[in-house]
Amino acid sequence: MLHRHLARTIAALALVATSAALGARPGDAATTPAVLGPPWISIEYPVNPYDNDARGAYLMVHAFHHQLPTGFPVEGRAEGLVAGARKTVTLEFRATSKSGVYALTQQWPKEGSWVLVIDAKQGENDRATALVEIGKDGRLSGVRVPTRPMNNGYPVPAGVTAADVDAALLRVSRTAAN
Repeated sequence: MLHRHLARTIAALALVATSAALGARPGDAATTPAVLGPPWISIEYPVNPYDNDARGAYLMVHAFHHQLPTGFPVEGRAEGLVAGARKTVTLEFRATSKSGVYALTQQWPKEGSWVLVIDAKQGENDRATALVEIGKDGRLSGVRVPTRPMNNGYPVPAGVTAADVDAALLRVSRTAAN
């Protein structure tokens, strides 16, 4: 893994050096190595009770670029149905001592049915989204990261629509009714 990282670093430096030799200046598009490949997101639940960073957290969010933990911005919201009314709560994440790992405390009410929509953003339109379903007992009951296949067979994050969120919330509320 270190070898691949070193090779990428050398390739990026070679690009900058070649661009400079051709007259490009730092900050030009030609001297800024592109981030290739999509971000990824994973959810850790239950949290490790022996990890000081996880104290008080409901779950941990891990952001990746390929296999590398990366400090991409993470944002999200809780979408809920409480007494038949739709509710939205903006979530705040706490950075931890580990790159690309964020702690999330419970910021939504205990009542109702809830789906967390959590994004790891590599760019404005380049994100991986986790749909986290919260069961009637308040415990995480499912996680989905919608994907689509690339030409080479690898899955890449797919955009999440309002209909995807509504379907997840309907699943959770039906389960809660049983």
